[in-house]
This record gives sequence, C-alpha cells and structure tokens, in this order.
Amino acid sequence: MQQSKASLEPKTSMFSQPMAVWAVIFACIIAFMGLGLVDPILPSIAKNFNASDSDVTLLFTSYNAVMAIAMLITGAISSRLGIKGTLILGVIFIAIFSALGGWSNSVTSLVLLRGGWGLGNAMFVATALTAVVSMSKTGVAKSIILFEVAVGLGISVGPLLGGELGSISWRGPFFGVACLMVIAFILLMTLMPSRKNNAAAAPKRKTSLLDPFRALKNRALRTFGIAAFLYNFGFFTLLVYAALVLGHIHHFDEHQLGYVFLGWGLLLAFTSVFVAPKLQKWQGTVPAMCVQLFLFALTLLVIANWTYNKEVVVCMVILSGAFLGNNNTLITTGVMNASTIERSTASAAYSFLRFIGGAIAPYLAGKLAEWYSPHMPFTVGGVCVILSVIFLWLNRKHLAHVDAVEGH
Repeated sequence: MQQSKASLEPKTSMFSQPMAVWAVIFACIIAFMGLGLVDPILPSIAKNFNASDSDVTLLFTSYNAVMAIAMLITGAISSRLGIKGTLILGVIFIAIFSALGGWSNSVTSLVLLRGGWGLGNAMFVATALTAVVSMSKTGVAKSIILFEVAVGLGISVGPLLGGELGSISWRGPFFGVACLMVIAFILLMTLMPSRKNNAAAAPKRKTSLLDPFRALKNRALRTFGIAAFLYNFGFFTLLVYAALVLGHIHHFDEHQLGYVFLGWGLLLAFTSVFVAPKLQKWQGTVPAMCVQLFLFALTLLVIANWTYNKEVVVCMVILSGAFLGNNNTLITTGVMNASTIERSTASAAYSFLRFIGGAIAPYLAGKLAEWYSPHMPFTVGGVCVILSVIFLWLNRKHLAHVDAVEGH
C-alpha cells in the first residue's frame, strides 16, 4: 500500500495547487519577510535613536516573546474563527502594527509595536502550515516543502527589501510590509474558501488553551521543541548580532547588509527545497538534523574566532543558510510526523518552545558583547547549537518513528 502510494506521488507536481493555497503561500512570504526585514536597518535604528546594540535587539526579543506566548492561544482561536478567519486576523494585526512601527519615534515604542507584529505573525504562522497541508492536493511531504519554499523566499527577500527601503529611511521597510499585507488580505478574502466550503480545513473540535501543554507530554514533540529552543540561540545570534557586527565593526550600509542576508536566505531557500528531502532519504531525519546543526555550530564558532575579519564573517553568514535551510525542512517534517496530535496543536506547542529561545537569544547576544567582547555571542550561540545536537542524539530512539510515518 505504501509502495503504490509512493509510486504515484512523483506524478503530482508540488506546484499543482489550488489558488487558495497560492494565496496562503504569498501571504507566508510576506509574513516571513518580517523575520529578516529589520536586520539591515538595525545599525541605522541604533544610530537614529542613539540606542545600544542590546536596546535594538529587543526588536527581535519582543517579536519572538509575543509569538511564543501567542502560539499557546492560536489553536483555541483558529478552532473558533476557522483557519481563514485566523489567517485574516493575523494579516490585519501585521499590517496595523508594521504601519504603526513606521510612525514610531522611539526605540521603546518600536519594541512594543514589534510585539504586536509578533502577535499577528503567531496567528498567521501557526495556522498557515495547517491551511497549506489541509487544502493541498499533493500530500503532507510536498506541502511542507512548498511551505518551506515560502519561508525561504520570505526570509531571503526580507533583508533585500529591508536594505533597499531602509537606504531611503529606516521607516520604509515597516510601511512596505503594511502595503504588502493589504494585498495578502485581499487575496485571502477572495481566494480562500469559507469554513463551510472547506471541510478539510475546518477543525474537528474546539481546541482548549491547555492542549499545547498536553501536547508537550508527547516525548518526540517535546524533544524537537527543546532542540529548537537550543539551536534558536545560534539562529538568532546569527540573524541579529551578525548584522550589528557587520554594521558597526565592518561599516556595512543597509544595501550591503541586505545583499549579505539575501545570499543567506537564498541558500536557505534552495537547500530547504532541493537538498533536505534527499538528506532525509539518505540519512534519516534525526541523523541528518544532527549533521546540519553541527555544521551550523561550526560556522558560528568560526565567526567567534574571526569576528574582525570581514570576509570570514560574510562567508560564514551566507554558508550557514545552507545548513539552516536543511534543518528547517527536516525539523518541520519531524514535528508534523512526531505524533497523532492535531497538526495545528503540535505546531503551536513546538513553536512555543522554539520562539522562547528566539526571544532570549538576541538580547543575550547584545549583552554578552557589552559584558565581554563581540566574540562571545557567537561562542555561546555555537555551544547552544552543539547542545541541541547532543540532546537530539541522546533521544534519537524516541524519534525513529518520524521517518516511518513520512508521507502519511
């Protein structure tokens, strides 16, 4: 039965999707722009508001902290509003708070508004993967890869857009996202089926606020969440503090920072789609994750040692995108196959742990640099990623089943 199913799969292209799926994918690209959009303008924001590095890292800390907490309620919201209603509410929040961010006149207000942006992103991101999987005609595996394409494109285009608009004014990227989210709103309103017309996307029951915590009792899901918590220390140290190092120490402007992180994001997008599935078949999900995370840790430790070498920092930042792209697809697939828990609940529980790591890391990186030296954030980030590898490997027997259920 499995064999005949697998033999039919290549005949259906990953890109043969209903228009509703493409509407969600477009909105995903814009939503994930928010992750890297602020990167190229961090030095500019610090300069304009006479703020310290640790102050501007709070733009990511507030964003990720609110996302982490909001992930716990997204299931309850989507089970009542439906997938379409939750996606649209998320898009409205992102548009409003990004526009207000563009009018901000202090770092404090910008940090608070980024938190509101994170709330919208949480509602959108937690529901988007479920929407794509449920409305797709190509199965779970290909739906996840398509979702990772959107993630990769958003993450890669975000810094480019941030750099181009940020070179005009640091406010430009905030207004740019607000305008794009209005387009996403129109597409979702017109192309996504309503709850009544889309039985597959409708939740089977109302979700409780306690469901994500109950989901974390599942050892496989909890293991992936803790591993993501640890490696996100490395991920956000790279994303946030590397931009500050290139801006302050190596004097990169918004354009240059945008192009560096564009290269990082393009490599992330390419490997997440074309390389990760091959690694998964060749090595298995957990062994492949361990290898990719170890290689990512090495790039951080190289930057830690050669922080004042511009060429090394740029090359390692871009190269790390390859390892992160592979890992993103591997861990997303693993989480979706980790348990029989409803996918939206499993995704919310895992994302809660993941974004807590993403909230602590940026601010900690800024403080470590202030307390010790610019080398220290990358060292700590690299060590945390290595700890995630050790943790995954020690728990590998509890994760072996994720490959057995692939494609279900």
